[in-house]
Amino acid sequence: MSDAAPEGGVDEGRGAPDVRHPAIWLMRALAPLPLGVVRALGAGLGRVLYRVAGKRRGIALTNLRLCFPEWSEAEREAVARRNFIHFAQAFLDRAWLWHAPAEVVRQRLRLTGDVDALRQPGGVVIFAPHFYGMDAGGSAIMQQIPRVSSTVYADQGGVLDEWMRQGRQRFGNVTPIARKAGMKPVVRALREGQLLYLLPDMDLGPEESVFVPFFGVPTATVPSVPRLAQLGRAHVVPVVTRLTPTGYDAEVQPTWTDYPGDDPVADTALMNARLEGYIRTMPDQYYWVHKRFKTRPAGVGSVY
Repeated sequence: MSDAAPEGGVDEGRGAPDVRHPAIWLMRALAPLPLGVVRALGAGLGRVLYRVAGKRRGIALTNLRLCFPEWSEAEREAVARRNFIHFAQAFLDRAWLWHAPAEVVRQRLRLTGDVDALRQPGGVVIFAPHFYGMDAGGSAIMQQIPRVSSTVYADQGGVLDEWMRQGRQRFGNVTPIARKAGMKPVVRALREGQLLYLLPDMDLGPEESVFVPFFGVPTATVPSVPRLAQLGRAHVVPVVTRLTPTGYDAEVQPTWTDYPGDDPVADTALMNARLEGYIRTMPDQYYWVHKRFKTRPAGVGSVY
C-alpha cells in the first residue's frame, strides 16, 4: 500500500474501486473538465446545499456565533453561504485531484512559504488544519516533496471510503496508518524520518481529548501534535491550504521551534491559538459544518 501510483493516476495498478458506483463514475466524468466549469458546478451545488441542508447550516452558524460573537448575524450568514460553496467546490475538485493527469494536478497545486521546512532531516509532523483544501495540500506535498510519508485515517469501510483512501495515496510513497492501530506505528514512522500529514483539529470525544480554549470556548482537542512530536523526536510544521481561482495554494509555515514544551495541555492550547490565527485569514474556508463543540465539559449542555 505504500508504493507510489504511476504518473497516470490512482486508476492504474492500484485495484481502484468499482467505477460503477455512481459517485465515482461522476467524479471521473468531471475530471477532464476545465477548472472553471468544475468550480461553477461546485458553486451551484453549494448554494443548493445551504438551502436544503438545514441541520448542517445550523451547525455552521452555531460554530460561527461561538467563534465570532463580534460579527453581526448577517455577516455570519454571508460567511456560512461562502463556506458551503467552498465545501462543494473542494469536494468536486477531488475529481481532477485524484483522476486528472499528474501534470494537470501539478499545474493547479502550488507549494508556497517555507517549503524547505518539509525537507529538513528527521521526522516532521505536518499540522494540517481542516480547511477545505486539506486533500489538495496533502497531494501537493506528496507529489512535490520526495519523502516517505504517513497519514492517519479512520477506516469507515465501503467502496467510497476505499476510493478516498486511494486518492489520498495517489502521489508519493504514502503509508496509511489506521487510527485504531494506536500511536506506536506513528511514532515509529516519525523516528524513521518520515513526514506525517496530521489533521488533529476535530472533536474525537472525551476519551482522547483535553479541554483547551478555541476562540475562547473550552473545546475538546486531541493533544496528538505535541505528544507525537515529543515521542517521535519530530519537528512540527503547519501547512495551511487555500482554495484559489487557479487551484490551491498550500502555504508551508515556519517550523515551530519552541514546540513542544513540557506540558501537553499547554502545548495543545498553543496549537489552538495559532490555528485561530490561520482561520482568521480565511474563515469561509474552515470546516464549520463539523460539530467542533459537540463534546462539552461536565455539566455543560449542548450548544447544538
